[in-house]
Amino acid sequence: MEVIDLKGRKGLIVGIANEQSLAWSAAKHFHNAGAELALTFLNDKAKSYVAPLAQRVGVKLLLPCDVSRAGELDNVFAAVAAAWGRLDFVFHSIAWARKEDLHGRLTDCSAEGFAESMLVSCHSLIRMAKLAEPLMDKGGSLTTLSYFGAEKVVDHYNVMGPVKAALEASVRYLAHELGPKGIRVNAISAGAVATRAASGIEHFDELLNETRRKAPLRRTVEACEVGRTALVLASDYAPAITGDVIHVDAGFHIEGMVLH
Repeated sequence: MEVIDLKGRKGLIVGIANEQSLAWSAAKHFHNAGAELALTFLNDKAKSYVAPLAQRVGVKLLLPCDVSRAGELDNVFAAVAAAWGRLDFVFHSIAWARKEDLHGRLTDCSAEGFAESMLVSCHSLIRMAKLAEPLMDKGGSLTTLSYFGAEKVVDHYNVMGPVKAALEASVRYLAHELGPKGIRVNAISAGAVATRAASGIEHFDELLNETRRKAPLRRTVEACEVGRTALVLASDYAPAITGDVIHVDAGFHIEGMVLH
């Protein structure tokens, strides 16, 4: 019997908000495969949700990380370097937009709001790649989360559409630049899952219903399905996969649609 074994591997997961987070599902699968993990939390309020989860997977490195605050991301990687001296994989699961930009038309999005969303949701992956590079001297894997709205128009996704499109393009360029060092970079385009982040999208329940109706598998996806895909990408079962956007969405992306 073949099993995915991450014993001896060190991984950083950024973006767990609570037990419903896709990043938490990924963390559980990494842990079950034997990896040692470091987790981050956004602020003190988020820590109250993340700390109990960290205990469940035996995490010793639980670190604050608001990528919009100067120095916090650098401090995370400094702590990882001090504790481990290396890093095998990173799971990036952070995205943000101002409420008025997420709920309003892209046409009306302010320059400041667009820049903030790009900084948190996209450029943070680029910064993590730069900080992870010296710790992945024997190769490694970076995985981020995207959504179908990066490829086609999805009503109510608004500013996050072009931001996620930029994230997916960044995945390809990072994969190109870091590939010679054996560092793979991929994105998982996850189907609609009821998470805290998704709750900020207006009419999200309509999107879930459309997914059940139109996806080839006639269902939505579960967080564990995204987590298992993240596990494969971090393992030796995906050594030749890089620069890719892997859809875990019950086939929804092949249908194409605009919600009205």
